[in-house]
Amino acid sequence: MLQKIAAIAGGVTLVILGASMAIKNPGKGAYEKYAVGQLTKYLKEEVCSQPSKVEDLPKFFQRQCPTIIESLRPPIQTVISQTTQRRNFVFFSVYRTDLDVGSPLPAYQFGTVGVFEKFYVYQADEL
Repeated sequence: MLQKIAAIAGGVTLVILGASMAIKNPGKGAYEKYAVGQLTKYLKEEVCSQPSKVEDLPKFFQRQCPTIIESLRPPIQTVISQTTQRRNFVFFSVYRTDLDVGSPLPAYQFGTVGVFEKFYVYQADEL
């Protein structure tokens, strides 16, 4: 009797967990918002804050670098949207983004898992 109750409780728990994962599986729009945020944060930290990378730019652009990056969010989202493939596995999604904006910048490939409304990058390769 105790084993039967434990089996039923385990089954109910698995069904609830599976339903919760399916409901909280983030969509492509949520991924795009996440990816744009991560990329703009990276650009602000790695490009704007590194004098060696902006020293050839006029002083005005050096001071305005974070604002300029922020204003590029819509085109960045368009590029991410066009270069991302989503594989939906009901309980979680796998995203692959091949980001290549052309020379002189390198191309990158990102692999990300979306589960429970969160994203986890498992691959970030410079190509």
